[in-house]
Amino acid sequence: MNETKLPQNKLNVKLIALDLDDTLLDSHQKISEETVHTLRRAASLGIYVVLCSGRAEDAILPFVRKLDIAGTQSGRYIIAVNGCSIFDLHKRQRIYNQFVAPEILLHANRRAKEFGLVTEVYDPDTIHTDEETKWTRLDVDLCGLKMNVVKDYEEFLKQGFVKMLIPGEPELLQKLQATLKSDFGNKASVFISKPYFLEILPPDCGKGQAISYLAKHLELDGGTMGFGDSMNDETMIKLCTYGVAMKNGLEEIKEMADFVTAKTNDEDGIADFIQRFVL
Repeated sequence: MNETKLPQNKLNVKLIALDLDDTLLDSHQKISEETVHTLRRAASLGIYVVLCSGRAEDAILPFVRKLDIAGTQSGRYIIAVNGCSIFDLHKRQRIYNQFVAPEILLHANRRAKEFGLVTEVYDPDTIHTDEETKWTRLDVDLCGLKMNVVKDYEEFLKQGFVKMLIPGEPELLQKLQATLKSDFGNKASVFISKPYFLEILPPDCGKGQAISYLAKHLELDGGTMGFGDSMNDETMIKLCTYGVAMKNGLEEIKEMADFVTAKTNDEDGIADFIQRFVL
């Protein structure tokens, strides 16, 4: 495949959705000043700029602050938890929400225990689990959220949550993923977002579906563009008008994308692409 699949003309885009890790963020979890400048310029032209992450809402906010566009109409929305939530920063509330059924959470938790793994569920500012391990600590440190160790965790799961995450050794997660996909069929979405993170979401729920909902809600008169690098970006790459894979992304994502950036996340790949083909 030609890794630099690039547009031939300027694209009519009214919403740009951006995955965080390995896409908008560089290897040091930072957004470059060049990228900040480019996205601010896009927002000033009335293009919605939407951070679109597997993280919970509060874990996305530091990057919202870095862009400093949340006070504008174009920067008021974020998509969290891999598309299970759309949050309106002006109203300070979710305008779209999807939940994993309690019976799915309970079954997944019991299966994880069979593999010697622990599970986590999320609120906007907290990761809940029944045991602190090096893997749950890794997720907490990465996201910058609070950790809550719950005593009666199974009872707690019966509330239903936007997603469950199972952190652990990649080899174990591959086996557990196969088991859970077989168990759930089309009752849940099961995928590995990072080699050490297995995620369980509601069925037919993803970043792409959330972007489609938001585009309809905003009655956009132009296309949507989604930038991603990994399998939790699959629906975004497929359902956006223009799906753009990062040069450093997974081969599978690059194959399904409309375009591939000419530069990586460490080379201002997003800024380069937007400057050349949108602005």
